[in-house]
Order: sequence, then C-alpha cells, then structure tokens
Amino acid sequence: MTDDTALQVAGLGKRYGRTWALRDCSLRLPIGRIAALVGPNGAGKTTLLHLAVGLLRPDEGEARVFGRDPRAGREALADIGFVAQDTPLYRDFSAAELVKLGGKLNRTWDAALAHERLSRLDIPTGRAVGKLSGGQRAQVALALALAKRPRLLLLDEPIASLDPLARHEFMQTLMGAVSETDTTVLLSSHLLADLERACDFLIVLQKAHVQLSGDVDDLLARHRTLIGPRESEASALAGTFAVIRASRTDRQSTLLVRLPGAMPALAEGWRAQDVNLEDLVLAYLTAGSEARTQTQGELAAK
Repeated sequence: MTDDTALQVAGLGKRYGRTWALRDCSLRLPIGRIAALVGPNGAGKTTLLHLAVGLLRPDEGEARVFGRDPRAGREALADIGFVAQDTPLYRDFSAAELVKLGGKLNRTWDAALAHERLSRLDIPTGRAVGKLSGGQRAQVALALALAKRPRLLLLDEPIASLDPLARHEFMQTLMGAVSETDTTVLLSSHLLADLERACDFLIVLQKAHVQLSGDVDDLLARHRTLIGPRESEASALAGTFAVIRASRTDRQSTLLVRLPGAMPALAEGWRAQDVNLEDLVLAYLTAGSEARTQTQGELAAK
C-alpha cells in the first residue's frame, strides 16, 4: 500500500451463512478523493463500509485504512469517521450532550467545531435529538463525525430519507467541511444526481462484486455511447469496443461501450456521444455478469 492511499481492500469477502454479502472485492481509494459508492440494495455496500471501519471481521482478504487493519485498536480507529445508515443516535440525548460524550470517547475531539457547525445550521443543541427533524439529525451525526477530525470519513446512505432541501443542506455542509480539510470521503448513496455534483471517484458494486472503480473523469473519458444502423453493428464494432450495455430496434443499435484507448474512427453511419455518470452507473448495474470486474488498474491497462 502506497502513502497516497486512504483505503485499500484486497480479495475482501464476508459471508452470512451460505450467502456471500461481499466476495473477492479489491479496490484502492486515493487520499483526498470524494468517492461515490453505488449499487442496488443487497449489493454489499453496507458490508463493505462495516468492514472498512472494523465493525465486521472479513472471512476472506483484508481491508487497510492508511496501511492499518481497522480492527487493530484505537490508534487505527482514530483516523476514521463513520455515519451509519439512518444516522443512529441516542435519541434521548441532546446534541450538546452527544458532543460532550464524544469528547470522552475520542482522544482527538474538536467540540468547538461541532458546536460551530450546529450553530451555523440553527440546530437547537439543547433539544433531544429524537425530537429533531430527519435532516437535523443527519446534520448532528455529520457534525459529530467531523468533530473527530477524521482522515477518512465514511457515510452509509446518510441522505436517503431526507427531502430535497435537507439533502441539499447536508451535501453543502459536507462539501464545505471537506474543502477545509484533507479528509477523504466514501459516500454510499442511490441518489446519482447528488453524487455527480460532489464526487470525483466512483465505485460500483453489484451482486457482491466490484464492477467498476476509478477516477470519474477517467472513467467517463473511457466510455462512449455509439449509435448507428443495426445491420452494420458487427462490422462497426469489429472487436474494437467492449459493449457494456446494448439496446436495439429493428433499424438502430445504441451501445454503451468501453474504448480500447483513443477514440478510433467509426464506421459509416455511426456516431459517438459522451456519457454522464448516470449513464455509466446504470450500464454497469444492468449489465450484470456481462460487465466483469474492472478496477482502475485494469482499465488503465486496456
């Protein structure tokens, strides 16, 4: 593991009974990135995050955070901040009491930072968090995670249940906090529009495997949508492009493809269009077993 890596997992697997929630998972998240972790329900996103923060023990492989096993003790955990799914908090505690509790449980703790962020958002810190709105509870959980001054912040669907305004405010707070620090972020979410605005790194999980991983700009540059006559599809591809997803009518083929390198010349009647993040994610999620695991290193080698 190099000095520029926040999270690295190799051959990682976790099984519940006979079912693998995660299998043969390998990826590298560079320091300083804001990474989107996407996939359908049951793909293994929460399992991956729980393995990364040491809440679960892997059945295969390993996870390393800044070169250390997250289960190695308090020193390893000191670098990690985590906001779990549904932002679980002690509902009878006030935000102020939770900030005070955090100071007793963490060797590095910035209570002033937490209070400043909550004050800026006009969140009543003396009220029991169970009586706050969903958006306010999410902001309290984020403020507590940031008060730890983590080098790696992991968030498991923190905005899934929020209304559009609350989601916008949460993402603004997150992006503002990250811009002021060197924190690396791994954010699990189904909301691709929010992720596209915020994230510069992408990890796609499907059926317990990593389908795609890498820098967003690089991944977008390596894929195109090709549109042309169906009758000439075979000759137009000519073994040059890897087809990730295809849709066809009687006359026309629309193919999302991975490029072999530089964009080659297209056959007559064919044209290429750029893809966006949503196009790319949906293509790999719907491709299923046809889209084999592609790590950033594998893509670069093609």
